[in-house]
Amino acid sequence: MTDKNYDVFGVGNAIVDTLAQVEDELISNLNLGKGGMSLMDTENQAQVLSQLENKSLRLASGGSAANTMVAIAQSGGSGVYCGKVAHDTNGEFYKKDMEQSGIVFPVPLAPESALPTGTCVVLTTPDAERTMCTHLGISTTLTKSEIDVDLLSQSKCSYIEGYLWDAEEPRAACIEAFEQSKRLGVTTAFTFSDAFLIDRFADDFHRVVKDYCDIIFCNADEAKQFFQTEDINECTTKMAAICDLAFITDGGDGAYVVEKGNVFKANGFPVNAIDTNGAGDAFAGGALYGITSGMTANNAAKWGNYFASRVVENIGPRIDGSLKEHVDSVIS
Repeated sequence: MTDKNYDVFGVGNAIVDTLAQVEDELISNLNLGKGGMSLMDTENQAQVLSQLENKSLRLASGGSAANTMVAIAQSGGSGVYCGKVAHDTNGEFYKKDMEQSGIVFPVPLAPESALPTGTCVVLTTPDAERTMCTHLGISTTLTKSEIDVDLLSQSKCSYIEGYLWDAEEPRAACIEAFEQSKRLGVTTAFTFSDAFLIDRFADDFHRVVKDYCDIIFCNADEAKQFFQTEDINECTTKMAAICDLAFITDGGDGAYVVEKGNVFKANGFPVNAIDTNGAGDAFAGGALYGITSGMTANNAAKWGNYFASRVVENIGPRIDGSLKEHVDSVIS
């Protein structure tokens, strides 16, 4: 891996997040599934925004894999992100924000069309749970021709998010990234993203894991959905049978690490969580930084846990600044 220019080549939905702190009552009034992600059109999303007129709102360039890529950069790593935005105000903001975060963003702004840059309203309740209202916009038109194979070949690892499975063209782009990675000898990583995706695309996800994946990221609920069991120990055993390396996060309890048939637990860090938005993404970023920089899987999970613990103590899916000066002390 030492001759590569980038640590990770990420592929995912490019979404501008609007972040808001709300009460549980609003989630109930809007008939949203608390803690989940709802896909909606522009009109429905506008109705949600209309309920936030008196709230303090903050914008951030988001999307699950994008948050992970920024965490890699904030750990001291490098990366390329492949996601699609429109040539509109949100798209310009997104591209600038990613590049200022230290991530190469090679996909050009798409000419203005009927589809805007994707957006997500992230509603965080007092218990730190986040509920997402997402309009995917132009991100659903990411094509396999927009996978930059040259930049992929210069990367140690590719990282693909499951959220892309919701639309046909991005799904094909994922497969292209996987196949090119295998052809080029690039390590492949896949995140399940959400249990509802496993429910809808169970056969696809099982096939992707079998045919393409070197590393799997998921949380305990996603693992249980994937293996159709409520026993997390059974999940880790079954994961060990199909994947050389997997990280299964378990909230504040840390993460299970499944490596070459062995299973061990990387404990979490004590935190005062105020917003769980982006915790799993941050863990993946920390762990991927660890793996691509030569850490053991156990230490990579430890760094991922630490990074996630810092994220949940803030509003939004990211921290400000860098954590790379903490890597050595946390691992040692």
